[in-house]
Amino acid sequence: MPNDWSGSRVDLHIDLDATGGRRAGLEAALRAAIREGRLPAGTLLPSTRGLARDLGLSRGTVTAAYDQLVEEGHLTTRPGSGTTVAEVPQPAPVPARPAPAPPAPRHDLRPGLPDVSAFPSRAWLAATRRVLDRARPEVFGAGDPQGRIELRSALADYLGRTRGVLTTPDRIVITSGYYQGLGLLSGVLAAAGTGRAAVEDPGHNVFRAVVQRAGLTTVALPVDALGARVEALTRDTGAVFLTPSHQYPTGVPLHPGRRRTLRGWARATGGLIVEDDYDGEYRYDRQPVGALQGIAPDRTVYCGTASKTLGPALRLAWMALPQHLVRPVVRAKQDADLYTETLGQLVLAELITTHAYDRHIRAARLRYRRRRRLLLDRIAAVPGLDAHGVPAGLHTLLTLPPEGPTERRLLAGCADHGLALRGLTELHHDPTGRPQGLLVGFAAPSERAYPAALDTLLAVLSSNSFQDRPAPGGNCETRPSRTRAAG
Repeated sequence: MPNDWSGSRVDLHIDLDATGGRRAGLEAALRAAIREGRLPAGTLLPSTRGLARDLGLSRGTVTAAYDQLVEEGHLTTRPGSGTTVAEVPQPAPVPARPAPAPPAPRHDLRPGLPDVSAFPSRAWLAATRRVLDRARPEVFGAGDPQGRIELRSALADYLGRTRGVLTTPDRIVITSGYYQGLGLLSGVLAAAGTGRAAVEDPGHNVFRAVVQRAGLTTVALPVDALGARVEALTRDTGAVFLTPSHQYPTGVPLHPGRRRTLRGWARATGGLIVEDDYDGEYRYDRQPVGALQGIAPDRTVYCGTASKTLGPALRLAWMALPQHLVRPVVRAKQDADLYTETLGQLVLAELITTHAYDRHIRAARLRYRRRRRLLLDRIAAVPGLDAHGVPAGLHTLLTLPPEGPTERRLLAGCADHGLALRGLTELHHDPTGRPQGLLVGFAAPSERAYPAALDTLLAVLSSNSFQDRPAPGGNCETRPSRTRAAG
């Protein structure tokens, strides 16, 4: 029944629904008024006698309703002060719905991504069944922060056979992706007193940020046609982070002479080499260059991942460590997330030991080699563009002449056509005056989608004006290699 409680100094229109009983109806009406803000905190309510008179209820009914809401915390009462609405913390406001994410690109030519449509599903399923058929109950319990011994043993054999890594299962730590492993290792180094770390310039800006967040001060190590200029390393640099087999983004391997120089620096200064072998399995003109770790295993951390061979979603990576770093890295892993998911480790170990992993990589190598060749053939039709790097990896770097269209303009044109790739500028420590370029990945699209992705790329490039001239210098000093000769 409507009432304005005019005699109670509170104006409120209330609909009392007594279907479930008068007391219950009054309680529900008061709760609703409080929750909806029509009775704000601190509001003095009518006396039980006055409200009973206004609503035509017994005073006992009103008193019982007030007592119930006091018990619930909606009301508060003090002798001589009457009954007031209590201060009740309000829930945080629901945040505004975020703006819708931009649509996924129609064509993905970003670097560093494999063709996940070629994931070896049948081999993975068969390996999973074998693992589960013989799994002991402890497999489903808490895991080992260092990683399953089955995977560490399989990796020690595989990495020695295919990458020349000298390690043992007790020196391998499994992490939930390279991103985590890099953060754990950088934190351990910072805690141990390493202050300065050299990183390649240009290099992967996301991973550079991981190193910095861990507390290390990064210094730029320029890259030229022979790889990172390791002769510039100083005694006060405690660690150097490199991609020596296929430098990201220029695509050059570290020259053998510089490998020896780097080993000498590490042994003379006690410095640590951190080797990111992110796509070392993919060399298309000959056998892959062996891991740097093989010539300095006591001073090198070797980092590898399944992200480029199987898929990023697996979140499986590994570090082969010098013995003195194993215990602190395992402790850091335990503090981070206890351990990496177990079944995926066991399935990958099964793939490696049965050589299904090798077969998958060989098939991918042939597929990516064809794709790279097709990319270079198509790019050769655009004067003024230069492709860099040896025939390897999952991307090609194209540098742009300074008088032609800018990197930003080309990236915007690609985005307008639903094509995703990456620019070179952001990978430099200081992008001012640096060469501009495009990093074109050739692995991510499916076999069916790849030709259309190239058509789109060439349509954007061909719609802009390039002039045929040598590629510019700067910190990315890789020697220009005309696209038809880069195979």
